[in-house]
Amino acid sequence: MAPIAASRQQFDEIPTVVGIFSAFGLVFSVSLFAWICCQRKSSKSNKTPPYKFVHVLKGVDIYPENLNSKKKFGADEKSEAKNKSTMPKNSLHLDLEKRDLNGNFPKTTSKIQSSPDLENSSPKHFAERKKDSVSPDSLKSITSLSSEEKQDKLGTLFFSLEYNFEKKAFVVNIKEARGLPAMDEQSMTSDPYIKMTILPEKKHKVKTRVLRKTLDPAFDETFTFYGIPYSQIQDLTLHFMILSFDRFSRDDVIGEVLIPLAGIELSEGKLLMDREIIKRNVRKSSGRGELLISLCYQSTTNTLTVVVLKARHLPKSDVSGLSDPYVKVNLYHAKKRISKKKTHVKKCTPNAVFNELFVFDIPCESLDDISIEFLVLDSDRGSRNEVIGRLILGSSAEGTGGEHWKEICEYPRRQIAKWHMLCDG
Repeated sequence: MAPIAASRQQFDEIPTVVGIFSAFGLVFSVSLFAWICCQRKSSKSNKTPPYKFVHVLKGVDIYPENLNSKKKFGADEKSEAKNKSTMPKNSLHLDLEKRDLNGNFPKTTSKIQSSPDLENSSPKHFAERKKDSVSPDSLKSITSLSSEEKQDKLGTLFFSLEYNFEKKAFVVNIKEARGLPAMDEQSMTSDPYIKMTILPEKKHKVKTRVLRKTLDPAFDETFTFYGIPYSQIQDLTLHFMILSFDRFSRDDVIGEVLIPLAGIELSEGKLLMDREIIKRNVRKSSGRGELLISLCYQSTTNTLTVVVLKARHLPKSDVSGLSDPYVKVNLYHAKKRISKKKTHVKKCTPNAVFNELFVFDIPCESLDDISIEFLVLDSDRGSRNEVIGRLILGSSAEGTGGEHWKEICEYPRRQIAKWHMLCDG
């Protein structure tokens, strides 16, 4: 029994020893953690934060990424003392600790005296400082002047003309264009290409390839037109249209060049020429022309018959001659297009005769939410077609469009025709 009692006393003393050791361990770990935190805090206060901004102070640009590791802001006092000893008296010292909450430096009334270094500074440095200290008003005036100059100067086109008497062919070589304006405001470049048409017949239309992101495109493309007698060269006119390609919308027109061939002698060989690009001269008439439309609403079959009859007094879309009109017909239900048709193209005429009939199925019982849009366009094989005029017929349309629509609703199964003035597209 005696050994058993002794072993029990030893087991009773073990928890007290373990508790004492655990208490000492806890105190030691807490003190070690506090010491580590203090060391990290002190090391962080001495470190320089990463500067990812550019600060401008009184015309002086400060780029922290260009500073050496020995000359960072917020360095130790020893490094500051060394820098002060090596720093000239007239140098600009910035103390980031003296900034306010907005990051600005307080104004100082101390005056900087002139020094031989400033007097002997090169004109280049002086020009840079002067450029940095330009006021906003002067910047606006400079930008306005530069924009006006850019609008006036659209660049220069270089090309050559030649006539091949053996093959009876007229040869045009489009070499390059220089100094084109930037049509893309984001990239400040253009994607230029050139369309060329021989006037006045507009039978020969060609275009160059698109050159990406350049203001000085070098095309160097040759176009040969066969079957043109040399005696007719004097009656022709070359029309160059300089455009910038736009993938998501209509291509931007930079300008144009017109070359009347009257008086130009090509019998001696190739002739090199250059012309300034001018702003496109759009000949706008007093009106956009008229369109004769016939409508008939069949209430029993719930169909609408549309006949595009004629167009008259259509304007010239540009200086390249008469337009090649055709009509697109779009049917809308509650402002959503549900069907579309188009007529054939009529060549080189301001007074086109179409006489084409289209039948549309109406998805509702009445014509209250139905409207029809007529777009008269100029067909152009080389680029996107240009809108000559536009017409809307419907219950909410104004003028003759609303009156015509009201008549077909009041008199179903009757074919009613009316002339309508076209508006701008």
